[in-house]
Amino acid sequence: MPLWHVYHPPGTYDPGQKKQLSTDITGFYTRFGLPRFYVVVIFHEVAADSFHVGGQPHGAAVRVVVEHIARHTEDPDLRRRTREALAALLAPHTTDRGLYCEFHVDETPRNLWMIDGLTPPPEQSETEKLWARENRPLPY
Repeated sequence: MPLWHVYHPPGTYDPGQKKQLSTDITGFYTRFGLPRFYVVVIFHEVAADSFHVGGQPHGAAVRVVVEHIARHTEDPDLRRRTREALAALLAPHTTDRGLYCEFHVDETPRNLWMIDGLTPPPEQSETEKLWARENRPLPY
């Protein structure tokens, strides 16, 4: 499961822009076989006077916290490519619009995760592929 928290000033994203960003994020992960329902994006509006960068209020900043749970990597080159791909994914929704943007990725241990009371199936397993086709968790 990737869980994205997008912190932004009020009015930064209208409903259509939120939908497009969440669709782009979901598409990134489904390319690697993750079920669509694994991808969760939560938008958090933060008042400009409550969003500070470098000790100063910043009314045009976006901060993204990504939690990777379903997939992890230790390979430095793959981590670099992932970081660059996520920056490219975010750019049309942030920096290309003149917004200051920071993001980071945390990796949560996979064995500390459940969906609807079910332990997710192993990566790339037939059961995970079934979950992706059905777009829902199924007992196994």
